[in-house]
Amino acid sequence: MKIYKIPHPLQTIIFDIDSTLYTNAAYAFEQVDVQVRHYAALNGISDEEARQKVSDYRKRWAAEHGGQKISLANTLLSFGVPIATSVEWRKTLIEPADFLGEDKALIAALSALKQKYRLICVTNNPALPAQKTLDALGVSSLIEDIIALDTCWVSKPAREPFALAAQKTGAAESACLSVGDRYDIDLALPLEMGMGAIEVAGVQDVYELPSVLS
Repeated sequence: MKIYKIPHPLQTIIFDIDSTLYTNAAYAFEQVDVQVRHYAALNGISDEEARQKVSDYRKRWAAEHGGQKISLANTLLSFGVPIATSVEWRKTLIEPADFLGEDKALIAALSALKQKYRLICVTNNPALPAQKTLDALGVSSLIEDIIALDTCWVSKPAREPFALAAQKTGAAESACLSVGDRYDIDLALPLEMGMGAIEVAGVQDVYELPSVLS
């Protein structure tokens, strides 16, 4: 866990979902790779060619942007795949329950946090697979809303989803804390917006948040 800033006062915690509220390398890989394979099939290239194309673009983009990372949605957008199209792909291709199950430790941690703070998610997945993920983990009732890729139709890092998360929870941006596993995607922009930020290495760090924020 790396703590960049904790707001005082703190009202809202904005959670990333994937590789933040769960740690499952196989599922994290499959979420990306199933879309890359689908892109390959639609464009008449091999899976490996498509993977290499995505990897090369991301490396080139990072080199041109000071080492920052780019989301898959924005990578696909650069290949001519509209956000709306990638949203539909994800709705049909991703099934969280095949990989994830109820996490009692996560339920306990979020239940403790919910006693003090508003909890909301901002994700680069569409709302449907995001909701299915929360359902599979057993934490849907603890998260009051999901700001998804098909909510604002822009992919993190973008200001709109974070601003909307603050608005929906009635919090000033300066009273929000963003929690995620990727600095460039989940945390850098919230910090610029005056929010707090905590980088987690996985769900084990999320389990510790009640004590960290106490």
